[in-house]
Amino acid sequence: MDPPQEHLKQLDEVGCLALPGFCDPDTTRRITERLEELYESEGEQAGSEFRPEEGCRRLANLADKDPLFRELMVRDDLLAYIRHVLGPGIKLSSLNARSINAGCRRTQPLHADMSALPDNDGYWVCNSLWMLDDFTAENGAVRYVPGTHLSGQLPADVLANPEADHPDQKLVTGRAGTVLVMNAHLWHGGLPNLTENPRRALHIFFARSDHPQQQYQKRLLRGETQAALTPLQRKILALDDPLNDVLSRDPAVRSGFLK
Repeated sequence: MDPPQEHLKQLDEVGCLALPGFCDPDTTRRITERLEELYESEGEQAGSEFRPEEGCRRLANLADKDPLFRELMVRDDLLAYIRHVLGPGIKLSSLNARSINAGCRRTQPLHADMSALPDNDGYWVCNSLWMLDDFTAENGAVRYVPGTHLSGQLPADVLANPEADHPDQKLVTGRAGTVLVMNAHLWHGGLPNLTENPRRALHIFFARSDHPQQQYQKRLLRGETQAALTPLQRKILALDDPLNDVLSRDPAVRSGFLK
């Protein structure tokens, strides 16, 4: 089923769209429990494949760590929104988790993911953020500046202080199970978590097929993981795409990760 036209219009004009109840309560619980198991088992190394972030717990390379995450990344209803933004040729760029610690007073600067600007063929990054806890103004809600995906500019280049409140910024709040689909060229960031509980999210991040993955999956996925993939999962991971292999030769991604 195609997404409603009003949803696509909002993605086009505003740059993001919140979908309450997109992830059912049982799946939301399963995701949260599995992530907590991984945080526990990986300990201080959690997220070390990617990068640490002050005041947050991170996990990376989740496509390799549980079939559940691989199932989520190929949901037809999710991919329909991603393809609306990026076009038909898409691939997973990364599949990570981010948990803002209780009491973290750090404001995440406004940014575009991967510092990406649209190119001559249009948009090339699109993210989905899966709310695993209720998002409120007090626990680290997403902030964004509507329409800035159309600006052709990065906030770091034009704002005196990307950490400061923007006069046009809006907040995304919602109940656990809400999924935020976002044109990742949109200026966005996060607020401090002033509560006594973590604020947890899963990030399933996509790129247009003619750009490198943030995390080069062929290098990162174990052999046993690759052997268990469905044809659609292999396609979304770009494991059999010669162009993706060529793109991965860029020195910036030889380590397996773009920052």
